[in-house]
Amino acid sequence: MVSALTHLVGDPGRIHEEGMASRVALEVAREQVAALLGARSREVVFTSGGTESIAAAVAGAAARARDKGLVDEEGRTHQVVTAVEHSAVRFDADRAGAVTVVPVDGRGRVDADEVLAAITPATAAVHVQWGNHEVGTIQPVAEVVAACRERGVLVHVDAAQAAGRVPIAFGDLGADLLSISGHKLGGPSGTGALLVRRGLRVPPLLLGGDQERARRAGLEPVAALVGLGAAAEELTATLVDEAAEAVRLTDRIRAAVDELDGVTPYGDPVHRLPHLVCVGIDGIEPQGVLLGLDRAGVAAHSGSACATESLEPSPVLEAMGVDAHRSLRISVGWDTTDAHVDQLEAALPATIDRLRALGAAAADG
Repeated sequence: MVSALTHLVGDPGRIHEEGMASRVALEVAREQVAALLGARSREVVFTSGGTESIAAAVAGAAARARDKGLVDEEGRTHQVVTAVEHSAVRFDADRAGAVTVVPVDGRGRVDADEVLAAITPATAAVHVQWGNHEVGTIQPVAEVVAACRERGVLVHVDAAQAAGRVPIAFGDLGADLLSISGHKLGGPSGTGALLVRRGLRVPPLLLGGDQERARRAGLEPVAALVGLGAAAEELTATLVDEAAEAVRLTDRIRAAVDELDGVTPYGDPVHRLPHLVCVGIDGIEPQGVLLGLDRAGVAAHSGSACATESLEPSPVLEAMGVDAHRSLRISVGWDTTDAHVDQLEAALPATIDRLRALGAAAADG
């Protein structure tokens, strides 16, 4: 990226030497991302991140449905979402028209038959995440996609949390649209992509220029996308090993929290992303736990990774029917080591014990 910032200063849409150099770098990055996701390079539309990719999928599906006359009696298009979708999917779908929310079980997993039962003649798209961003539960994506394709209904997969963590083969999956976020897989912030199945035409979200083959207007940030491509290329070679290491580390974490009183694991223990662990902690507000862990050198979070300023209960945990107020979300990455897990194993019980002792002292007051 440093080299690209210095040398790739041309607009990739121009035919002069500087522009063509940027174009080559941009298309190499596109090929690298496509290779990681099992897609054709022409199916990759670069975006500013997962949020924009999702917005483009939702709005594009709604506009396509309106053009085809797929509306209800009130003139609205309809979209199907699961109860544990990311807020970007839920909010954009609400804005686009009518929405049916499909419930999940206590582990955060949706029933594919219930998703299909929610489809109506006005359905513009079905949205199903690959893996949950809070509890790590993996959804029956292939089953949902196959059934939607049989019915001729557009299906969008939010793979922001799964890309770079589990193998993805977009071409084999058969989904129409798939969203990823660059920073989730080690690329720079402000990058992402929307995969659009070959032959599918959806109106673009951003209008203005003919960038990205007229599918997303705006001058591409070449240096940042070079970084995204480099991360994708690295993961193409290392994903299997990284996922296995992440499972080993999170298995250690899960075993450690199982020994703690009043700590309950959330999510599906089998159908799960390799890098996430989510637990509920009885009787303690999450802010105190997070601050205590931070003082011990452990960075963790409560609830959604995007809810950094929200004090609202987690809609994902509410949909699962568990305590939505006192969760702890722990994740591991490519640079996480056993020493880091050791820190957590020492800091978490000490923090919980200290907070419970303070709570008891205050109650005795």
